Amino acid sequence: MHARPAKIFVQAAARQGVPVRISAGERPPVPATSMLGVLALGAVQGTQVTLQADGPGAEEALTALAELLARDLDAEEPADA
Repeated sequence: MHARPAKIFVQAAARQGVPVRISAGERPPVPATSMLGVLALGAVQGTQVTLQADGPGAEEALTALAELLARDLDAEEPADA
């Protein structure tokens, strides 16, 4: 992910209320709230990632983040524009 899409994703993950981890390929999972960790995954549009979360609200958090990742965040206008 580039910096702006990664920032959008990390901020959304932080709002979920449950710890979420994200991984890509053979890389170990990183906290979805870690900007550096998410950037280090090297994921780009079309990369298959795995999201993991446990606890109350985990399913809803994973659904929300998966829906966010399904969008082309590079093509969207910034919310503050």
